Amino acid sequence: MTIIVIGITVVLMFVIPLMTMADRADDVAQLTVSAETADFVDTIRTTGKITAEEYNKFLQTITASTGNTYDVQFEVKVLDENQGKKSVQVNRDKIGENYYYGVFDSQVKEKVEKNEEYKLKEGDIVKVWVVITSPTFAQQLKNSLYSIIGNDTYLVVGQATGTVTK
Repeated sequence: MTIIVIGITVVLMFVIPLMTMADRADDVAQLTVSAETADFVDTIRTTGKITAEEYNKFLQTITASTGNTYDVQFEVKVLDENQGKKSVQVNRDKIGENYYYGVFDSQVKEKVEKNEEYKLKEGDIVKVWVVITSPTFAQQLKNSLYSIIGNDTYLVVGQATGTVTK
């Protein structure tokens, strides 16, 4: 009986506060990544381009401020220039008349990694999301618990979407 009481005491005194502190560190990391991602998307929206310099600066900022490594993914919805093909009325500002096609992560990164600008035009929609690639201490603790339950999909993620205004 004494061993059980000591075991429960150890869990209550050390493990639970450790998990709580690690979870708070992940919360701070998620807030930081979300805020930096929103700033990055705002820069893209206002300049109308994705540059290698801004992309690398964004990666360095989130990596340095949280101590984790991340995978940044892009999706761009390009406003179709040829809107008249499916419609009698050609009015770009009319609701329901805009057609978009998607450009995805590998196509955007291909240009950015060659140190070229990926140019966008007014009305294009850009989405950036960030997924952690290095597990944090809290993730390791939770994933060990979740693997017992059968669910191990705990991630620190940030994402932002915006319409290009330039």
